[in-house]
Amino acid sequence: MSYLTIDKISLSFGNVNVLKNLSLSIEKGELVTLLGPSGCGKSSLLRTIAGLTAANKGNINIDERTITHLPPKDRQVGMVFQSYALFPNMTVYENVAFGLKMLKMSKELIQEKVTAILQLVGIQEKENAYPHELSGGQQQRAALARSVVVEPKILLLDEPLSALDAQIRKNLQTQLRLIQQKLGITMIFVTHDQEEAMAISDRIYLMNNGEIAQVGTPEELYTKPNSEFTARFIGNYNVLTRAQIDCIFNSKHEFTGETFAIRPEAFNAESSKACFSINGKVQDITILGNIVRYELKVGGVSIMVEQLHHSNKRIMYNEEKTLFIEREDVISFQ
Repeated sequence: MSYLTIDKISLSFGNVNVLKNLSLSIEKGELVTLLGPSGCGKSSLLRTIAGLTAANKGNINIDERTITHLPPKDRQVGMVFQSYALFPNMTVYENVAFGLKMLKMSKELIQEKVTAILQLVGIQEKENAYPHELSGGQQQRAALARSVVVEPKILLLDEPLSALDAQIRKNLQTQLRLIQQKLGITMIFVTHDQEEAMAISDRIYLMNNGEIAQVGTPEELYTKPNSEFTARFIGNYNVLTRAQIDCIFNSKHEFTGETFAIRPEAFNAESSKACFSINGKVQDITILGNIVRYELKVGGVSIMVEQLHHSNKRIMYNEEKTLFIEREDVISFQ
């Protein structure tokens, strides 16, 4: 049996169905991300696991123990919020030690555990500082330390990095993953940012309208979307109709299906026996650091293309280009 099992959970607020007969399973030591647009139910699912919101039906099991109807304090589940939720009148040390004091640990053991976890998250020099004296990144590390130090069976993180600026956010993504791996803790991370999910996750549950749209590793979701929704949400896929595919490839019998998806980086300048070609004019060039993104107008169809940025091979507006793509990179949705 998996470490965490959620079996047919449903949640409604009035006439609004937030979670719809939803099931998932997570192995011990995994970092799993709940990814999806705002309002898809990912934070509600997290709160249901924590016991902060009661499901209408279904069961939740952690480590072969049913916790569905237990109060939050008895679930051995930690939670890190977007707002940090640190006690403003306590120092960092006191905030982190709070949960251990509630467990009635000895003063010596508390000091040992708090010192170790503050060192692990990299804010040991801030143990005597108050929350208002910390940066946003430091506050989030303190909140993480406070949740991890009590050794919960599962740690839930509800968009914990969304309030931080881009550079600090990327640094904390890396450090969060390293901390999770070092401690071997099971984590469920909620985000609407697909790049963040791809960077830190062992597996991703992509949610839409209270249901699981697709589950897999970051690579599986990116390279093998199972629906138009996944293709549009993960990356910058070109999503095309049957008529558009026939137009750009001038080939009405080569592909089956009604909707198709093509990754923008799947196009290349060299051909092989398994390739199809497209011809068009370059439009709307955008430099994204090491990537050049541009629109290729093929007949009346616009294709988004991404290529490595080579300064000695500049792409010009209105330039005529012939590109090639492997058959396997044209994904069909039946």
